[in-house]
Amino acid sequence: MTDGTFEAFRKAEALLGQQRPLDALRELRQVLDEAPDAPSVQLLAGRAYLGTAQLRRAEEAFRKVLDLDPSDHYARFALGKTLQRQQRLPEALAQLRMAVAMNPSPEYQEALGEVKARLALGGG
Repeated sequence: MTDGTFEAFRKAEALLGQQRPLDALRELRQVLDEAPDAPSVQLLAGRAYLGTAQLRRAEEAFRKVLDLDPSDHYARFALGKTLQRQQRLPEALAQLRMAVAMNPSPEYQEALGEVKARLALGGG
């Protein structure tokens, strides 16, 4: 990444931290053009897409991260949450199970429990 691209990435990261995903996506345009295969760029873009309910784009970004790095537990968690929001519960369950197996954090376990409960109620 060039210095300008790196600055844009950092600015997008800060904007996302301020709950401003649309502004983050504007900053990320240049970064996505210059570094489309960087897992960190795709992960940030996926988070911004998820924050703006662009669920298909979020899914694509998280899947690209996993194509580049299958061991990224956060990308699996985020993909699971994205699939959950699309009501694709069996697919979400699979991703969240893998995320929990890789990193049994409370946040991941809670998300897995939510999907399991919805499926048990016939939601899938």
